[in-house]
Amino acid sequence: MDLILKFASDEAGASAVEYALLLTFIALAIAGSVLTLGTIVRGLFEKVVF
Repeated sequence: MDLILKFASDEAGASAVEYALLLTFIALAIAGSVLTLGTIVRGLFEKVVF
């Protein structure tokens, strides 16, 4: 029982999960920005070519 209480009160893994979530959100924001800007830049290049 003592082992379970010790495990439940341990917060060492919480910061790792928080960092993983933060990195996931940053990666999604970067991917979304690249896709959006890539489409815009592609449209501009197509206007210049044609």
